[in-house]
Amino acid sequence: MLARFPEGWQWSLEAPGEGAPMLFNTLEFAVFFAVVLALYHKMSHRAQNAMLLVASYFFYACWDWRFVSAIWISTAVDYYVGVLLGRTEEPRKRKTIVFWSVLFNLGFLGFFKYFNFFAGSLHDVLLSFGVNVHVSTLNVVLPVGISFYTFQSMSYTLDIYRREMEPVKHFSDFALSVAFFPHMVAGPIQRARSLIDQVEHPRTTTREDLADGCHLILWGLFKKMVIADTMSLDVDRAFAAASYDGTGVVLAALGFALQIYCDFSGYTDIARGASRLMGFNLMLNFNLPYFARNPQDFWRRWHISLSTWLRDYLYVSLGGNRRGEARTYVNLLLTMVLGGLWHGASWTFVIWGFYHGTLLCVHRAASRYLPKSGGGWIGAVISTGAMFAFTLYGWLIFRCTDAGQLWKMTVALANFRPDGEFIRGVAKMLFYCWPLVLIQFIQFRTGDLLIVRRWPVVAQAVFYLVCFYYIVLFGQFDAQSFIYFQF
Repeated sequence: MLARFPEGWQWSLEAPGEGAPMLFNTLEFAVFFAVVLALYHKMSHRAQNAMLLVASYFFYACWDWRFVSAIWISTAVDYYVGVLLGRTEEPRKRKTIVFWSVLFNLGFLGFFKYFNFFAGSLHDVLLSFGVNVHVSTLNVVLPVGISFYTFQSMSYTLDIYRREMEPVKHFSDFALSVAFFPHMVAGPIQRARSLIDQVEHPRTTTREDLADGCHLILWGLFKKMVIADTMSLDVDRAFAAASYDGTGVVLAALGFALQIYCDFSGYTDIARGASRLMGFNLMLNFNLPYFARNPQDFWRRWHISLSTWLRDYLYVSLGGNRRGEARTYVNLLLTMVLGGLWHGASWTFVIWGFYHGTLLCVHRAASRYLPKSGGGWIGAVISTGAMFAFTLYGWLIFRCTDAGQLWKMTVALANFRPDGEFIRGVAKMLFYCWPLVLIQFIQFRTGDLLIVRRWPVVAQAVFYLVCFYYIVLFGQFDAQSFIYFQF
């Protein structure tokens, strides 16, 4: 069954070659994972690692066998860079080694992901000056998940350079930490020292791990199949429309906000749940982001593994907030613009990064004038609502295929009226999303993202039955791909 990407998304690189991709929401993956799990719990620690490495490469090869060579190259280079750093004490040599490592990784990523984008942009710039020069582009196959495993592999060499960890002893252990199939394609972007430690030492799976893992998998499938894939049908139609009106644009933004959150956090839930069934603990990647009260709070809650990676390896390396206020704002903007470009070769992603960087800068400048108490519950409601509105417009930027479409949809917002069409659209969303809204409100109030697991057995049974029947009755079974597989 082939992955289907949302209509209207345009990329400069070709789609992956035909294969039978292992999507989490397919029967093929269920069979694959059942076999892996059955073998896993009958093996010793080293045998488990060997089997998982083979299974992970098989999982990846199901997308396109050509992708495996890319991950092998990235893994081999960073492993041997780690070995060299471990043997070298002279600061200048260490700096030179890590410089070439970073250059290789970014160049490797840039070739596959950004070559045509920058080549096309150069052509447009020259043409604007009246210079018509033929700029060659390449029909390059974009390896799925390359942005994720490249950043994870880079964190390994950077942590060794910073002397925050020692080089791994066995190449196979490092290879497994990079290729571990639950997180390889769309994260979370694990810190090398965290996952390698779990790979190197024997793992145990408790009854609590099994229960938590099954809970996360079911909850992730509900988010993906019932909410994200259902929302995608209306969202695709709205963005592909020949003309736009305010009501349709707002509904499209709301629908896409639900789609991208449930799609990405649903993937993360399934990845974390599958890992938990094997005794691995992947980091939390989403913590109720639409309850954020300000831009800084949003990035503490959304795509946590990427935002913390950018903070620790890019923002801090640029100087962070240690070189004066003006430099801090520049560092924030540059970090967010590069974070936007990480998502894909499109100027809309650059604009999206600049937009969120601007929000962070404005909030930082205004925070000294805001009440320290937060304004009580009224202030919390107002600030949360305002941040959600800013986030919605950000998703509009993110989802638009080009600046022209973004301009047309932005202009259309001036004509927004909460009429009957809008109310019907919101009601339709609530029909599919009320379990999510209810559970996340309870999670927010309790601060426990696994609160359902603390409920009485009867209450848990009711919750799981609701999720199961919603998946059966309203879930999309045409195996739509996860949005972040494109990044």
